[in-house]
Amino acid sequence: MIGRWLGSRTNRVQRTSPLAAVPTPPSAGVLSCRVLDPVNEPVRHAEFAVTDAMGRSVVSGGADPFGSFVTTVPAGEYRLAVSAEGYTPYRATTQVAENTLASLGDVTLQVARPPELPEPGDWEIESAHSSLAFTARHIGLARIHGQFKSFAGVIRVTDPLEQSAMHVVIDAASIDTNVKMRDDHLRSADFLDVAKFPTLEFYSDRFVHKGANRWAVTGALSLHGVTRTVTLDTEYLGLGNGMEGEVRAACRATTELHRDDFTVSWQTMLARGIAVVGPSIKIDLDVQVVRKG
Repeated sequence: MIGRWLGSRTNRVQRTSPLAAVPTPPSAGVLSCRVLDPVNEPVRHAEFAVTDAMGRSVVSGGADPFGSFVTTVPAGEYRLAVSAEGYTPYRATTQVAENTLASLGDVTLQVARPPELPEPGDWEIESAHSSLAFTARHIGLARIHGQFKSFAGVIRVTDPLEQSAMHVVIDAASIDTNVKMRDDHLRSADFLDVAKFPTLEFYSDRFVHKGANRWAVTGALSLHGVTRTVTLDTEYLGLGNGMEGEVRAACRATTELHRDDFTVSWQTMLARGIAVVGPSIKIDLDVQVVRKG
């Protein structure tokens, strides 16, 4: 019954107990909460996590369209964490007794302060603390996980940030899925054809703020001799200091590529027509940048 309103039934004017709508096993109780923003509107995309007194995860999930959730848990002490993009997380501890409702009532989340942006100038990717990973479907069932081990890039940060630009170069031959035979095949003319197309390049000149710490970074990706428009769904993580005191900025980004868009369309069919390599590839970037020069 996770993520549902505590329902109520009306018999003429009289209401029954909220627990009547929630099947409660023996030795269990009900924990509920409603999540609101500072103007008392429900936070529909709120996520919650319930842990026990030892810190072990008990249950997690999302709020319903009214910003509410309800969960049945064994009687005991619990810690509740509520989070939502753009808001400061909320945490509380509560006791749940047998066959009782432990309601935290209305919880108001405060708008989080956006992380400080990097100063204008050229920032280069620090490859030792960055990764460029990908996931692809294999024979229609399992997934292949891999990465490109060699890449470099520069972000020209401007004020306003929306006018910034980025250029990234990836060594195609550095692809690594931890299986040499597969990696050699991926480098061959059947896939990346690294002898003919030694690099992948991404040029971006459009940064769109999507609210809070979310950005859409759109640009042109050149792969296998073909250039297509690609948008990175980006989460900016803020500034920090490295071991030598240098200022760093960090972000995470994801996108999905379709092989046919870049003419990487080789397919070997197994019995019953299952493709060895799936049609789409998910890209995950985890990047730290430092001031150039």
